[in-house]
Amino acid sequence: MLENYKKKIISFYESHRRMPGYAEIMNLTGFKSKNAVYKLINKLVDLGVIYKDAQGKITPAFLNEEVPFLGYVEAGLPSLAEEDLLDTIDLDKYLLPHKENSYILEVKGDSMIDEGIKEGDYVIVEKKSDAKDGEIVIAEVDGGYTMKFFKKKGNVIFLRPANKDFKDIYPTESFSIVAVVKGVIRKY
Repeated sequence: MLENYKKKIISFYESHRRMPGYAEIMNLTGFKSKNAVYKLINKLVDLGVIYKDAQGKITPAFLNEEVPFLGYVEAGLPSLAEEDLLDTIDLDKYLLPHKENSYILEVKGDSMIDEGIKEGDYVIVEKKSDAKDGEIVIAEVDGGYTMKFFKKKGNVIFLRPANKDFKDIYPTESFSIVAVVKGVIRKY
């Protein structure tokens, strides 16, 4: 029976791209109490099927599997491809080195297109209140949020887009850095 519950939870994750909540697990399993769900989650944690953080949030353990790193491919002129297992990469650790302070946002608009960030991409960001000159940030500017390059010249702070059709943004009322972009995900 435990294997059946495991399959239902994984199937839910695969179709919704998120883990189910307690009420959803009750519906999936037919359990009548949240205590039964709590016990099931702990059993699945013990088996290594899912992880549970200090706040009780669950994540699937299969996201932490390592992927083989076979070598390099030319993005210029063609060369002979050699396939050697050089190492493995844990995508979770590579993309989210500070998972507890990270989250993902979907990109809307094309102001960062020349940096290779397109509408529909996902950016992995780390919560931070400061940034270095030239880093891509998520910032609150005059009551709205945007993703741009953080620029600082002397005492002047502004945001620069990566699209010649957009102008630099100079805050007039309020400005704060919310997060720094650490990576971009695009699925083909």
